[in-house]
Amino acid sequence: MFFDVPVRDYNSALDTVAEELLWEAGVHEPPVDAFLIAMRLGVVVTEDVALPGRAQLVRLDDRLAAANRAGGEVELATASPTIVLGQELRFERRQFAVAHELGEFAAVRVCEHLAINPRQMPLGSREQVANALAGRLLLPQRWLQKSGEMCQWDLAVLKEMHWTASHELIARRLLDCAPPVVITLFDEGRVTWRRSNLGRSAAAMLTAEHDCWQQCHHWATATDEQVDLADGARAVVRCWPVHEPHWRREIMRTELVSYE
Repeated sequence: MFFDVPVRDYNSALDTVAEELLWEAGVHEPPVDAFLIAMRLGVVVTEDVALPGRAQLVRLDDRLAAANRAGGEVELATASPTIVLGQELRFERRQFAVAHELGEFAAVRVCEHLAINPRQMPLGSREQVANALAGRLLLPQRWLQKSGEMCQWDLAVLKEMHWTASHELIARRLLDCAPPVVITLFDEGRVTWRRSNLGRSAAAMLTAEHDCWQQCHHWATATDEQVDLADGARAVVRCWPVHEPHWRREIMRTELVSYE
């Protein structure tokens, strides 16, 4: 977060800008293709295998400065914003890389919605905005909420519906949706990330969560558990395998359901 903007206002600005970009690109339903959005917004996407990172946004002023240093000129008629992709073979990462640079391109809009001077953004804030916008471009809030309710938040089904986004990105974005949940990522048999959308740190894993994950990890199949909690609520636990030949990841979603 940057400045003293309330989280709700910040998230609202991000959602609004993402919806604006999708509308301008003529994208009205999932899945969202970041390459298509870039093309329709007049942003050129090219590749450079020597690029050290996954992607880089090159603006007109950057190209003018480079041309001046080299003693050359830039043809203004063709000087569109350009996203340069590095050498990345994984499909979802390429999608996110383009979406991230589109977020960088549109970060100024978020500032405008929040009445913030973009030139006064603290160091690192633009990167934060770009990351947040990338997730909302590939997984728009209203669409993800609707999809989740339709499939009862089944991660495998959500991946089929929003297949340009990775399993991990979908799982992380579920924290922005309505039900109170805890999302946990496991890599090679250990917890690597665990977060809650309840406004506090995620509690230690329940026995039911551990059992659900163990079954998913060992049998490589989606599993579920339910357990009654002491505070009069129920935890509905579901875990999905995202296994590759040389890497075993599981993603767990724990929803807290009140009896009231």
